[in-house]
Amino acid sequence: MKDKKKFKLLNLQLDGKGISKKKPIKESGLQRFFITFKDNFGKIMTVNIIMVLGNFPLFFIVAVLSGFTKLEAFLPASDLYQNLGGIFMIESPSPFQMTLYALEGLQTQVLVNTTLTYVFWGIGALFLFTFGLVNVGTAYVLRNIAMGEPVFVWSDFLYAIKRNWKQALPFGIIDGLINAILIFNIYTTVSSGDFITSMMFWGNVILVILYFFMRCYIYVQMVTFKLSVFKILKNSLIFSLLGLKRNAMALLGTLLFILFEILFVFSFGGILLSLGVALPLLIMFSAMAYMKVFAAYFKIKEIMIEPYKLEHPEEFADENEDEAEEIIMHDDVTEKERLLEIKKRNGLI
Repeated sequence: MKDKKKFKLLNLQLDGKGISKKKPIKESGLQRFFITFKDNFGKIMTVNIIMVLGNFPLFFIVAVLSGFTKLEAFLPASDLYQNLGGIFMIESPSPFQMTLYALEGLQTQVLVNTTLTYVFWGIGALFLFTFGLVNVGTAYVLRNIAMGEPVFVWSDFLYAIKRNWKQALPFGIIDGLINAILIFNIYTTVSSGDFITSMMFWGNVILVILYFFMRCYIYVQMVTFKLSVFKILKNSLIFSLLGLKRNAMALLGTLLFILFEILFVFSFGGILLSLGVALPLLIMFSAMAYMKVFAAYFKIKEIMIEPYKLEHPEEFADENEDEAEEIIMHDDVTEKERLLEIKKRNGLI
């Protein structure tokens, strides 16, 4: 007995613990969200870097809006400025005229566009062409992470763009313009105390929230099904109401990220300021996108994929769950074939 205990660690014939009997989490709630987010944190961070670099024209737009490309100039603040100047050239100013000049002869500082400003605007306009492509590529990667599939971030990103660019490119332009119009409408109505303008402001806030809910589903459907853009928008509008609880959670998470970013940049200093600058570059955008994709995909699966499988059981009699889902979805290859293709492209086999 002593000899057996002594050499227990060296006995290779002993039974080990084996594979854990713990079943994978199949729920679509917060527990699965946090587990998949933690397990794929590095991949989600890579997605964020792709989103930032892929939408590089946005940096030129930010530079223009910040005044980096503009020159400072001074202009009269009142229309009487020129008249007062003419009076002073003709005669010596009286005390009354000097008082009037003190009130009406002020100048204000303005920023004037330069050639560099228009160049930056031109480069920034490319954002409309990169926006849809980057969104469809990252939506495919994040959807696969939410599904629990093996993911090769860069290969899957290019794979999705190659398959969906004909829809993603024109819709990205439409999507970017809609977002710009909604943001502009809120910006121009937020500071007015007029009743009509206030009503317009809150109306635009409702439209922003509704379109936010719709965007949770638009790109996920684009990479999942073969549908026209009109049907995708129609389905997204329906899902924005059917998945109200999940959509609200995604919106809450997004607002929390934005709130932390504002606090880090404008309210705190020191290392927290550095964190506020690094957060969007490393994880913020992809984390918000993952919240939307996670909220959308399982509702799409519940409403569109599962009922179809129940209505057509004969099509999936000899297929396992993953392969059956592939038949319904836009991906026209099985998971095994898709992984083989990705490995070949990466030189792994």
